[in-house]
Amino acid sequence: MEELKDNHALHQRVKDAIITLINTGEYKPHSQLPTEAEFCEKYGVSRTTVRTALQQLTTEGYVYRKQGSGTFVSASKVKQKLTTTVERFSEQITTQGKKPLIKVLELEVIPADDYLSDVLKMEEGEPVNVLERLRYVNEEPIQYEIAYLPWYKTPGLNKQGCEKSLYDHLESQFKLKVSKTVETLELFIADQTAAEKLQINIGDPCFSLDTLAYLADGTIIEYSKTIFRGDLAHFVIERNY
Repeated sequence: MEELKDNHALHQRVKDAIITLINTGEYKPHSQLPTEAEFCEKYGVSRTTVRTALQQLTTEGYVYRKQGSGTFVSASKVKQKLTTTVERFSEQITTQGKKPLIKVLELEVIPADDYLSDVLKMEEGEPVNVLERLRYVNEEPIQYEIAYLPWYKTPGLNKQGCEKSLYDHLESQFKLKVSKTVETLELFIADQTAAEKLQINIGDPCFSLDTLAYLADGTIIEYSKTIFRGDLAHFVIERNY
């Protein structure tokens, strides 16, 4: 019997041990996990400890439960590099053997309100392109995004072109090359809009990524907010020294 004896909370140790077995392939996607009783014996802990660990694993998307059948391993999470400047969404997903898809839900022009005029450094009331998109992996929604672009820089933004890389499209249609982005990543609890778009429950854990994209002359060409499903997203941060 493998006992877990240290100063860390026992449920966290059990959870980490199960995650390791999932990541190493010991527990394969959609395979059934051992029972609570078997985990209790394996790690020398109480059933309450095991239940807490499994509940957290369910919330974080590592496993899912079937009523009356048990607990199963979820499909592998989608890895995305936050530091990459070359690979776009589709390339990152394709290299993992998964099928990417970007759908444009809405593309319209609105007048900049006080908030947008401040963020985009433009006059209030000036026209702004609003681009609403969903990104899918293997036909399952994983990201919901709303992007705002100054209309005077992007008049006649092509809806079909936005179903691929937006930055590539800006360069090909308007000769606008994004030279820098500043991004802020935070935890986010799904509200009604995010829940409906991403097909999750209100209150589910997500990530929120706010992005400001700049041209070489310092002009802000895009402000966007992207909501990632917490149960499917897995971020990789790479640093070179």
